[in-house]
Order: sequence, then C-alpha cells, then structure tokens
Amino acid sequence: MLIRRNIRCDGSVKWVKGEKSLPWCLLVFCSGIVMLQNSGKLAGCTLFITGASRGIGKAIALKAAQDGANVVIAAKTAEPHPKLPGTIFTAADEVEAAGGKALPCVVDIRDEQQIGAAVQKAVETFGGIDILVNNASAISLTGTLETPMKKVDLMLGINLRGTYLTSKLVIPHLLKSRRPHILNLSPPLNLNPVWFKNHTAYTMAKYGMSMCVLGMAEEFRGQIAVNALWPRTAIQTAAMDMLGGDGIGKQCRTADIMADAAYAVLSKPKDYTGHFLVDEDVLKEHGVKDFDQYAVQPGHPLLPDFFLDEAPESLVKQMEQHGATPAFKAPPSDTPPSGGPIGSTFDIIRGVINEDVVQATQGVYRFDLSGDHSGVWFLDLKSGSGSAGQGEPPAKADVVMTMDSGDFTKMFAGQLKPTMAFMTGKLRIKGDMTLAIKLEKLMGRMNKARL
Repeated sequence: MLIRRNIRCDGSVKWVKGEKSLPWCLLVFCSGIVMLQNSGKLAGCTLFITGASRGIGKAIALKAAQDGANVVIAAKTAEPHPKLPGTIFTAADEVEAAGGKALPCVVDIRDEQQIGAAVQKAVETFGGIDILVNNASAISLTGTLETPMKKVDLMLGINLRGTYLTSKLVIPHLLKSRRPHILNLSPPLNLNPVWFKNHTAYTMAKYGMSMCVLGMAEEFRGQIAVNALWPRTAIQTAAMDMLGGDGIGKQCRTADIMADAAYAVLSKPKDYTGHFLVDEDVLKEHGVKDFDQYAVQPGHPLLPDFFLDEAPESLVKQMEQHGATPAFKAPPSDTPPSGGPIGSTFDIIRGVINEDVVQATQGVYRFDLSGDHSGVWFLDLKSGSGSAGQGEPPAKADVVMTMDSGDFTKMFAGQLKPTMAFMTGKLRIKGDMTLAIKLEKLMGRMNKARL
C-alpha cells in the first residue's frame, strides 16, 4: 500500500494510505496520460463558490471535494427549477458523497446582506475561507435595442457587481488564509469590437469580472492570488442547451475540463496571480494530452467559445453546419469572416466605420498586398454605412495602395506612419492623394478602439 502526504490549508499534515499516491498532476491509464489527478492540496481548504448548484460551479466543487475540501454552495436555487436541474441541497449531497463537507446557502449575489450572512456562516462552520470562486453569471446575447433594461441590470448586477461585492466581503477572510485565492470564471480582455457589437451589455458585464481580476491582482499582490479562467470551447451546461438549442451538446466539452483546470490553478501558491487563463492551455502545461475525454461526443467538431480568436459570425456558421440552432445570430454581412492578421485588422476596421465616417470620407480604397498574407482587400467609405473585406471593391477604387502585408498590419496598428511608409517606398499610392490622407483619421480611430 502506497503512502501520500496531504498538507491541509491550516498547515497540518495528514498521511493517507491508498491508491491516489501517483504524481499529483497526472492520472495514468494503460492508454497513456489522460487527465488531471487530485493532489490533496485542497484538503481542509474552504471554498466559497457562487452559482455552485449546477454546471461548472458544481463541477469545481466536486473536484475539490475529492480532496476532502469544505465547500460553501452559494446559489439562489433552493427549490427545483422547472427547466434547470439541481438545487443547493442536491449539490451539497453530491459534494459530501465525493468526500468533502458542504454548506448550502441561499444567496442572491446582488444582495449584500445575503452574501454577508453566507460568509459569516461559512466562517462559523469551517473556521475561515481560503478560496473564492466567482462563477455565478447571467447572459443575454442581444443587441442594444433588443435588450430590456431589466436584463441589462441583471447582467451587470450578477456578473460585475456580484463579483465585486462577493470579493469585497470574502477578502478580509482570505487575508487570514495560508492558501488565499480568488478565481473568476471570466474571459481575457479582448477589446476587438466584434465582441461588443452584437451583445454590448453582456460583454460589458462579463468583462467587468475580468477587470476585477486586473485590479485586485495588483491591489493584493503578495497577499492573495487573483486569476481568471475561461474555456477554449463551449461547455455543456443547462444554460448552453437553452442558448444553443438542439444539437449543441455534441459540439461541447463537459464541465469536467473546467473543473480540472480550476483545480490546477487553485493548487498554485499565492504569488501566481494576475493571469487570464484558458482551460486547455492550463491542462497542457500539466501534461494532459488527450482532450477527447472531455468531449460530449469524442471526435465531433467543437464550438469555440466567445472572446478568444473566432468571430461571432464564424461561431454561428459552425453551429449551423453541425445541426445547432444558435440563439445569438449576428446581423448578415456582405463580407465573409476572414482569418489571419489581415483579416483581424479588417475586423477592427468594420467595427469602427459607420455612416458618419462614410459621409466625411467619400472614398473607395483598394489594397494590393504582397508577402506572407498577399491578396486584394477593399474599404468602401462611399456608400451606406461602409463596408470592408477581401476581394475587389464594389465600385471603382479612388485610391489604390500597394504594400507588403506585414507593413500594412503595422500601419493600421499605429506602428508605421503612412507618410513615412510612403516616403521610404514601403507604400505606393495611385489615385486621389487627398482621400489617401483622409484614411489616416480612420487609423487613429482604430488605434483608440484597440486601447
């Protein structure tokens, strides 16, 4: 019989006999390395998890429970929901069955008194709080005119205010812990306008959680680890089933991948802070190679999650190709989404052009690019609200610019001045020079959009 040493959050040591004495980060089967193994590092720790009655929050709770952790299940659902499975009490039963201790608390994280009462009860029951997981979230993938203020208030209240408020009330107890950590389930701060234009309210609310990471990681550096975690692909949850409709499940991974990644992050020391992490990347760093184990339907194409590399239009197309009915269709576009650095630049261009820009410019531009990303691209600032993309312009170009694709990217990123590019021969211009100069103003707007 093998021996494993568990170090509890209070610093005490427990020796355990059993089969879980493999290297902490790996579980090895006959087929090879496949998943993250519990290390015992969360034994005795108390986790306060918002929205832990179901989905990713519950999966993280169950993973920690396997170490013998204490879990405060802070969520609203005390009675069974007609459409969503699970309550704080059924989740508590599962946590205790997995080896942990559970404290179910009815909490609306918009209510300061309810959070305060749950925090106090957690401290009285378990002697303190070591880890806060801000998981609770609300979503409405709708445009500005289609989003009622009631839903705007809900998303801002739960995602942004709830995360900030819960953190504020738990931090005094984390400062007393030996393993203090805040983990927000929120995305990297990708300020590409494509992630705002179709659901501005949701993006603002979700990015509010990420800004809490950005600020609190610096504010409490050396005292509390504060990090963000986001999935590379869609995760199968009851909320995803409601958003994506029939057929969405097979394009998803299970919540286990987020639980394993969260466990890896929460096992790190408090000086590991200020990171915006993606589940797949975290697990690869810990030796996990087989990700089919996390797929709802192994081998099926997976739907990339928001806020990473794929544009919303691409996500919609992928969902429809694989039999799903997306609830977040983007407005139709005359120009198909494109990839690579040039495509990304034009994504930003499309995000900043509008009727005012068109009226002030009144020009059609063609870009003949050479080098690694050669091709013909256009920018129409003469008709309607403007358009941009790959291929020939819809009307004869007033200005034709010829340059290397790498220099084009630098120019639109503000790293290469158009005047300098022209004077040094990196940029050749044919046509109306006045319109060419006007384009510099658009570049200035683009650079502001990146900030």
